[in-house]
Amino acid sequence: MALPTERSATIALRTQQVIGYETGISEVADPLGGSFFVESLTDDLERAAAEYLEKVDAMGGAVAAIEAGFYQDEIHEAAFRIQRSIERGERVVVGLNRFQVDETTSPELQGIGEDEVARQIERLRALRASRDDAAVRAGLAAVARAARSTENLLPAMKEALRARATLGEVSDALRDVFGEYRPR
Repeated sequence: MALPTERSATIALRTQQVIGYETGISEVADPLGGSFFVESLTDDLERAAAEYLEKVDAMGGAVAAIEAGFYQDEIHEAAFRIQRSIERGERVVVGLNRFQVDETTSPELQGIGEDEVARQIERLRALRASRDDAAVRAGLAAVARAARSTENLLPAMKEALRARATLGEVSDALRDVFGEYRPR
């Protein structure tokens, strides 16, 4: 995993531009509006979503479903089904199970130079030296307090960030309360 290279970002942009300018799709507000097929897909999706919500409600709600591991199990089951359909060739993944190229190339990764790393470390040092540490500690304590309660986390996080806590520090405060997800 890495940041996109300039080349890959350009390819993504050109793909969007081809779709936007060469297909004419942007000239119609809703190119599939009124399509029976799209409407039936929408109806199917709404029906499936309602059934899913009823299932979660029957478990006692979202919190009970989380505690029972329901969502994690559903995600793992879906990933398994998708992988099986890819392996059987029922689902096409371009470049993986169709339209493969025989050449073996390593992906181009964007590296971050030591100079940039040193500049970022210096910016972080300067930030920490110039901020009010007491306000940062209070903000992070408020984040942890909110995380332990049922109150909305966003206002506490916003205040901690306003006091110039780093995203890493806020994340650490949340990790201290919630821990980290580990697949079963």
